[in-house]
Parts: sequence; C-alpha cells; structure tokens
Amino acid sequence: MRTTKKTTAPRARSRLSAAIHETAAGLRRSGLMDKATLREFDASCLTVVAPLSAREIVAIRRRAGVSQGVFAHYLNVKPKLVSEWERGEKRPSGPSLKLLSLVKAKGLDAIM
Repeated sequence: MRTTKKTTAPRARSRLSAAIHETAAGLRRSGLMDKATLREFDASCLTVVAPLSAREIVAIRRRAGVSQGVFAHYLNVKPKLVSEWERGEKRPSGPSLKLLSLVKAKGLDAIM
C-alpha cells in the first residue's frame, strides 16, 4: 500500500490564498504538478523580507501601539537594539528582519 505525504501550506494570507494552495497541493497529489513547482509556489506565498529604514521600524512599532521595551520583548531582542534600529545606528537582519517584516505585513498578532 502506497502512503502519500501530506503537504502543509505556509500560513495562508487569506481564504483565497488558502484555497489556491489547496488546489495546488491537490494537483501535486494527483501527479499534475511536480514537487519542485509546488515548492516554488509555497515560496511565493512567504512574507517578503526587504531591508527596513529606521523610520519604517519606528512606524511599525507605533502602528502596533507599543513601547520600545514591549516591542523588543515580542521580537526577543534587547530594548537597546530596538532603539539602535530606530536611530539608524544598526540595521536588523536575519530572524529579526523576518519578524519585523511579518509585523509590518500582518501586525503584532502575527508573532504572538
């Protein structure tokens, strides 16, 4: 008996994108879409990560309605680092930049 591996969608942005992903996964299961194409599709659904300016970081935090200390707690960084980002002394990268991009796109609830 052949077992099939179920593909799991990245967290969908909307009901429409969830439906599109389910369709793509169905095409993969039926052999009409190859694995590489489904992976490319999944990657296209991910939150875009781009460099953020100090002003953008301040705006993201203010839109969330939290202090630098609370924002730092959500991002799992030190408040001093958030302050340095907001003054332009340092730039976020790696996981911190990804989290900031998620908060920018979806709000603070996205990382709670």
